[in-house]
Amino acid sequence: MTEILLEARGLEVTYGRRTGLVNRSPGTRVLHGVDVTIKKGETVGIVGESGSGKTTLGRALLRLVPVSGGSIRFAGEDITLASPERMRAVRRRMQMIFQDPMASLNPRHTIRTILTAPLLLHGVAHDRRTAEERAVATLARVSLPEIVLDRYPHELSGGQRQRIGIARAALLKPDFVLADEIVSGLDVSTQAQVLRLLKELSREMGLSMAFISHDLSVIRAVCDRVYVMRLGEVVEEGPCDAIFANPRSDYTRLLINAIPLPDIDPDWLTAAPVAARNEDHAHV
Repeated sequence: MTEILLEARGLEVTYGRRTGLVNRSPGTRVLHGVDVTIKKGETVGIVGESGSGKTTLGRALLRLVPVSGGSIRFAGEDITLASPERMRAVRRRMQMIFQDPMASLNPRHTIRTILTAPLLLHGVAHDRRTAEERAVATLARVSLPEIVLDRYPHELSGGQRQRIGIARAALLKPDFVLADEIVSGLDVSTQAQVLRLLKELSREMGLSMAFISHDLSVIRAVCDRVYVMRLGEVVEEGPCDAIFANPRSDYTRLLINAIPLPDIDPDWLTAAPVAARNEDHAHV
């Protein structure tokens, strides 16, 4: 049996909860006892309409939002109530790629600083020269030239910024990466380039990934298994092929019927999109 890397049981998240003697409030429960299992080397999709709780679930798995119930285990360790000091040590192994790179990349810092700072902070590189060498090598892996190091985020295209986000996550050689709606807003050719890169890195590094998206076509093309969420609960889970071919839940059928699902071209993520290559040369 493939080893489980990340597991949540009965996970609950409540926003606005206050437990003091004054102004007590039960808050609003957003996740209702969610169970999730992600195996080593597996890519799992989390899909649902807006407000379904999929982003909250992803952030809870990384302990980026407080958990009000249930448990989270990472690499066999219970991190549900792990101290901030312990979570700092775990962070290197759990990385996130955000939906909006302009919001997640500091506009006042060059790409050089954005990429080298995490390496130095986590002790992966012990001096700036080593950190910069590793940053250059990682840039090359995501098909960006070394000159990008001296650019600021606003000087890059949307696809380039998203690849910087991927590079920043990959630099620390994590075990798990959460990708939250990372291709929404990108054109189709750039989407294909970003998704192909993620699949290649996942295979090369043995990454486990959770891929959050409202785009069912993207989920079907990228993921091994999928969790379908509605109103903070998982309504269906299983292998992507089985879920899309024969959904058991009425809600899953509704989602599939609401959004046309084209037949996936098997070469979609392997063919090099000309438009995306031209984009790189035009913006560097």
